[in-house]
Amino acid sequence: MNVKSENLKAWNNPIKNRYQPMTSPRTLLTAWNLRPKKQFGQNFLSDPSTAEMIAARSGISPEDVVLEIGAGLGALTIPVARIAKRVYAVERDQRLTGLLKTELLANMLSNVVLMEENILTLDIRALAENAGCKLIVMGNLPYNISSQVLVQLIQSRVSVHSAVLMLQKELAQRITAQPGCRDYGRLSVMLGYCSEIRMLADVRASLFFPKPKVDSQVLEIRFKNLPEYPADNEAFFSKVIKAGFGQRRKTLRNALAGSELHIDASMANDALNQSGIDPSRRAETLDVREFVALSNSLGKMSCS
Repeated sequence: MNVKSENLKAWNNPIKNRYQPMTSPRTLLTAWNLRPKKQFGQNFLSDPSTAEMIAARSGISPEDVVLEIGAGLGALTIPVARIAKRVYAVERDQRLTGLLKTELLANMLSNVVLMEENILTLDIRALAENAGCKLIVMGNLPYNISSQVLVQLIQSRVSVHSAVLMLQKELAQRITAQPGCRDYGRLSVMLGYCSEIRMLADVRASLFFPKPKVDSQVLEIRFKNLPEYPADNEAFFSKVIKAGFGQRRKTLRNALAGSELHIDASMANDALNQSGIDPSRRAETLDVREFVALSNSLGKMSCS
């Protein structure tokens, strides 16, 4: 995986004081007689300077179209909409849309399209076609759907230029882990195959309401036009990764043989040897190139 860590200069926003100041999430929710929903993983960013910083560091321009996942109370929607050409703001909780419309009006923003949708069922490719360009995806992802959203973005990456996502620190560390690390896993390999990642910021748990149990990190995932090591069949490649990590304490030979790939130990052993991989190794020791080689070898053997 190519993870870029940069010392970023302090963001500069000369217009930040010319707009309606951000009302605290607690105050807004109380005024509208609302409470955060645990089942939606709602933790609302309460620090406007952090939202402004994320918008600035994301690198979005006035030509960009943004898809925001989980608009919530508009903490990120508003500073992003001040920069971008258009924002498709997806919010599953229908209780919040009236509140968010009021906040957008107060900030004189007319370039936000509110969508009462579940992001996991949204057709991202169709949305990009309607926009006429690749999308930049942004959002503070609830932990319970973060992995599913990341897989969805990988599968839709032909329509996505990049994603700037706030994730729980534990997941961010898994995504950016290197081979041999305890945190290295399926998402590390899948994102390493098709993207470059850099860490944009740390965000303390105390900056949210309600306060989550852990801190967060903001990552930029920039999708490659072409993988450095292309898989012959990406769907099969994903299955091979899943099989390898499905029983991560086992050797690769045994993990593959006991997986949904429906291959025996002999075939697994032959494919590993053809790929130049010691069958006694474990999945967490393989880099992206080796997983691609293994997938391609297994695919050819299955077809023969």
